[in-house]
Amino acid sequence: MSQSALDRWLNTVGAWALALLWFLPLVYAVWTAIHPGAFATRFELFAPLTLENFVNAWNAAPFARYFLNSFLLVTFILIGQFVLCTLAAYAFARFTFPGSGVLFALVLLQLLVMPDILIVENYATMRMLGLIDTIAAIGLPYIASGFGIFLLRQTFKTVPKELDEAARVEGAGPLTVLWRVYIPLAKPTYLAYGLVSVSHHWNNFLWPLIVTNSVETRPVTVGLSVFASVDQGIDWSIINAATLMTSGPLLIAFMLFQRQFVQSFMRAGIR
Repeated sequence: MSQSALDRWLNTVGAWALALLWFLPLVYAVWTAIHPGAFATRFELFAPLTLENFVNAWNAAPFARYFLNSFLLVTFILIGQFVLCTLAAYAFARFTFPGSGVLFALVLLQLLVMPDILIVENYATMRMLGLIDTIAAIGLPYIASGFGIFLLRQTFKTVPKELDEAARVEGAGPLTVLWRVYIPLAKPTYLAYGLVSVSHHWNNFLWPLIVTNSVETRPVTVGLSVFASVDQGIDWSIINAATLMTSGPLLIAFMLFQRQFVQSFMRAGIR
């Protein structure tokens, strides 16, 4: 066997091994969720199927409220990120002003700072603003995204300056040029970044756990954790059914938009 063939064989085996490591927990969750609790720890091919676990999980906790809170949260964050990141990226990409290099370096420095390091400072800030136990408190620390600014800046810099100049000749101002020229050409980047942002903040757990105290503000990740930590005992069938309900929207969205997601990042590659 040649070296190249051996490399391909090892890569294939490694890829399949990693895929199985990722896929097997999901298979177990699906198995326990659609079968009675008696079959949670044993596999029988002809075990009876049931959707009762999903019904019991939905009725055991206010998941409707949790889903609404998560939807409002990711929408709030995504809109804020799109507005702020677009304006900042446009300024860095097409305007020259004193200190622009230093400011952009500070934006890139944000990528090196783990959000968990700022939890105490963010909590003190939210408390000072009187926003503890609100959806706004969960989302505000993430509105300014260094990654979003960097990604959109790199995309805007690929737009031919001739289009910019032609729009200005026609009398368009800076914001009009941004709206009519840059944003339409950057739609693939917005789609890719939007999917990443929604996925990340839908699954975010630690900061929402710290800053929320009530059902009215808990997102679905915190609600699931509270639901799974009850003292009455553990029913893995119901817990896995609840887990699938909370992760299902992201799995469905990824399957529906997988091709667009990959193509968007390819088109918006860092140049």
